[in-house]
This record gives sequence, C-alpha cells and structure tokens, in this order.
Amino acid sequence: MVFYSNPPDGGYGWVVVVSAFMVMGLTVAVLKTFGLFFVEIQQHFDELASTTSWITSVTIAVFHLGAPVASSLCVQYSHRTVMITGGLLAFSGMALGFFGFNMVWMYATTGFLQGLGISFSWTPAISIVSHYFSKKRALANAIVSAGECAFAFTFGPFFQWLISQYGWKGALLIIGGIQLNICVCGVLMRPLASSCLLETIHYKSPFIHKSFNWMLVRRPEFMLYAIFGILAAMSFFVPPLFLVPLSYSLGIDESWTASLLSILAMVDFGGRLLCGWYANLHVTKTIHLLAMTITLISTSLMLLPLANNYLSLAIFTGFYGFFFGTTVAIHITALADVVGMPEFDSALGLFMLIRSTGGFVGPPLAGNEETETEETCDVAQMLVVLGGFLLKFKLNMRCLIVLDSF
Repeated sequence: MVFYSNPPDGGYGWVVVVSAFMVMGLTVAVLKTFGLFFVEIQQHFDELASTTSWITSVTIAVFHLGAPVASSLCVQYSHRTVMITGGLLAFSGMALGFFGFNMVWMYATTGFLQGLGISFSWTPAISIVSHYFSKKRALANAIVSAGECAFAFTFGPFFQWLISQYGWKGALLIIGGIQLNICVCGVLMRPLASSCLLETIHYKSPFIHKSFNWMLVRRPEFMLYAIFGILAAMSFFVPPLFLVPLSYSLGIDESWTASLLSILAMVDFGGRLLCGWYANLHVTKTIHLLAMTITLISTSLMLLPLANNYLSLAIFTGFYGFFFGTTVAIHITALADVVGMPEFDSALGLFMLIRSTGGFVGPPLAGNEETETEETCDVAQMLVVLGGFLLKFKLNMRCLIVLDSF
C-alpha cells in the first residue's frame, strides 16, 4: 500500500476538521449539558444526588474505557466505520433512556450505551485529525475541540426548552435523534491514503499498526501525563454538572441557570480558539503552555465558591470556562508531542483508559460533598477540592517539562 510520508496539513483535511467539529458537539457537548437533566431525573426517581450522578459517572468511565477498543477497531476496519457505529450507539442510549424504568435502566442506557457511543465517535475523530495535520495540528485540534463549546452554547437553553415542552424523557428521545447526525459525519471521514495523490514510498503509516503498544506504560513521561489525565477526569466534567444545583442553592431562577451553561460554553469556545491560534505560532512549547493554563484554571476554580449571586457566579464561571478551554484545546496535541506520532494511536487509547478511573470517581465524590447538607457552602467546598486536584496537575506538568528538556 502507498501513503504520503507527511500529513497534507490542509486540503480535504479541513473537511475532516469540520466533521470532527460536529462530532464533538454531538457527543461531549451533550455530556457537558446533561446537568440540566440532573434535578429532573433525581426528583422523578426520588434518589440522592450522589446516586443520580452515577449516570454521568458511568458515561464518562465507559467513554474512556472504550477508547482502546475504538482505536483498535479503527486500525482493523476504518475510522469511518467506527464513527458510524458510535452514532448508532449514542442514539440507542438516549432512545432507550426514554423508557426510564428505573435508575439501573438509566445507568445501562444513558450511562453505558451513551458512553460507548461517545467513545466510538470521539476517538476516531480525534485520531484522524491528528494524522491529517502536522504543523497545523494544534490549530486543527483546537478548532475541533471548540465544537463542543459551540453546540453547548445553544444546547443549554435548547435542552431546557425541550424539558419544559416534552419532559425529560421526551427530551432524551429528541436528543438521540439529533445524535444520529454523527453517522453522517462518519461518512465524511475519508481515509488519508485515498484523499490525496499517492506516491510510492517505503513508509509505515500510522494507520496500519496491527497492535497496541502496551509498553508505553513503561515510559515515565507518558505515565506522568496519564496521572494528569486521571486528576483531570475527576474534575473537568464535575463543575458543569453541579453548576445547576449550586445556582439553585443560591436561589437563582431556572431560566437564568440555563444561561450560566451558555456563558460557560461561550468563553470556553473563545479560550480554545485563542489558545490553538497561539500554540500554532510555536512561540511556546505546548507542554509549557499547558502547565500555565492548568495553573490558571486551578486558581479560577478555587475562587468560584466566593460567588453568592447570579452576577458573581456568572463572572467566576466565565473565568473557569475560558481557562478550561485553553487547557482542553492543547492537551491532545501535548500528548502527541510527549509520545510522538508513530505511537499516538496507542497512546490515545491508553491515556483514555487510564484516565477513566478519574471519571468514574469524580462525580459521585462531588455528589457526596453536595448532599451531606443542603447549604451552599458544601457545594462550594466541593469546588475548592476540585481546585486542589487541578493544582496537582501543575506538579505533574513541571515533571514533564523537566523530562522534555533532556
């Protein structure tokens, strides 16, 4: 088989970027705004917040655990096939969740099936974009990751409207139908070799690895980055999930609560694009830039509990969202820099697998903090704990910077 030795850094790659942009919106953006269903589901089943939060916890965990499987299937079949399968799984999870028999049923449908669908959609989208771009990889990944923000900005009020009009069950069914568009995006994921003029070269393409490189766990720089991933998964998805209960505890009206998620998405979007543009200038090493953004997001999280009304909560949410966006925009590019592109597919799957432990523990841990008492300060304390977790990321990044200098 013949392949280009270097990524095209453009051309049909931009079609792939747009498709991946849509996939991010139809997967991660849905997960980020699922907090709007949190109170509705909790009240319907009359369960504790910690029990209800296991739905999101299972989704996040399966999302990560399915990544190595998705990566392996991409190698055996194609990114296109895996992504179409992911779209069907995501739809099935939401559609079956419509029946809402009991909490275990919700764990299995909107938890497990939805998580597997997100994994089988997200993993091939990120993987194929990284192979299509080299010099512009940071910018391309930032644009792709911004898809979840662009969609989350509209999904906040849209989901709120769906719940008010059709109930939370009807809203799940409609959202599942929307997620079928992932299959359309998957069709556009044309393999790199068939999307450009081919030249006969003796080059081993990253697309034809036959097995996972499990030996990456022996590389200290990769394991340090994986520890960062665990702590990130414990924290990254939790603030949006508990932002709704926090706003309710402050006495903020439901209509204003939805706007907080839109603000979060808007500034997140700006942070990703700005950081991607700056990283593309190659002024600062990506790993150094990541260390700086982690410090800033940690600080913003620890200040968030100071909010005591809508205006202050919106301001602190904005700071958190912006620095969250800058961090997410470059963390996949940093992974490629840490392990190199020949090992990127294996590293991506392993990174997501190891990171799953954090995603599985984070929401229930925060839920327990929130449910011990109904006072606002308990939710605030949970956010301070998350800020502490993120401060640990900084220490891991410092170790990576030292390793990177050798």
